[in-house]
Amino acid sequence: RLAERKIGAADPFSRRLSGNPMKIACLSGKGGAGKTFVAVNLAAAAGDCTYIDCDVEEPNGRLFLKPEQLQTTTVTTLLPAFDPQKCTGCKQCVQACRFHALMYIKEKPMVFSEVCHSCGLCGLVCPEQAVSETQKPVGILEQGKHNAIRVVSGILNEGEASGVPVIRQALQQAEGTTILDCPPGSACNVMETVLAADYCVLVVEPTAFGFHNFQMVYELVNLLHKPCGVVIDKQTQPYEPLERFCAEHRLTVLDTIPYDAKLAEQLAQNEIAAERFPQHRERFAAILKTIGGCL
Repeated sequence: RLAERKIGAADPFSRRLSGNPMKIACLSGKGGAGKTFVAVNLAAAAGDCTYIDCDVEEPNGRLFLKPEQLQTTTVTTLLPAFDPQKCTGCKQCVQACRFHALMYIKEKPMVFSEVCHSCGLCGLVCPEQAVSETQKPVGILEQGKHNAIRVVSGILNEGEASGVPVIRQALQQAEGTTILDCPPGSACNVMETVLAADYCVLVVEPTAFGFHNFQMVYELVNLLHKPCGVVIDKQTQPYEPLERFCAEHRLTVLDTIPYDAKLAEQLAQNEIAAERFPQHRERFAAILKTIGGCL
């Protein structure tokens, strides 16, 4: 338990702040578990850091951090374009595409942009050099400041099938200690974010549904060989299956946050607990120090 740990002033996290900055990913198996709550409060406790919201379909961190001096850039991905004057209909591009993003219809190649991974293989295999690339906007990056925190929010355009291109460009903005706010679940968008992390914080609700989804994200970070710890959020009473799972898998319980109606009211008003309540600033600062000791 966190309360039983004795953490000195010269803790490993402080040393990494001055030496090799960390990327800490906050993730949960389901929406509403408290992932963004933990991420923004870790950023507030860290102070001089970068917060990157990789939940590109619903980036809510900016509602709490309220960044100023906003700058917006467009994120694009590359799609193949075919020159009808050069294309001979050999179909080598169609046969080479492992994602089945191309078909040859009515004597010309057709691109299914939703499944194209912009790998460029179709251009490499074309014997007539009939394939070029064109840029397609898929989202934006919104960047600003909240006190000493650099706030980066990836925002996916409506109707786009994959947020990975936006997440990749957002991750390139990491500077110094970085808090990564992952998408919910355990699909491709989550994996793309976790791959960039040095440590993963698994946020879980102590319920049967929360525990089920928590096990999926634990399996993901385990497969990717990422060190991780657990934050149990909104606890009203201990949930024995979750406690037993953490003990059996030797998972560090970074903290257990009890349900608090007053805290919930502040969150509903988009307030950051670590900036409003000294006890919560101490709580999240202690979590950061514990994470430093785990590496």
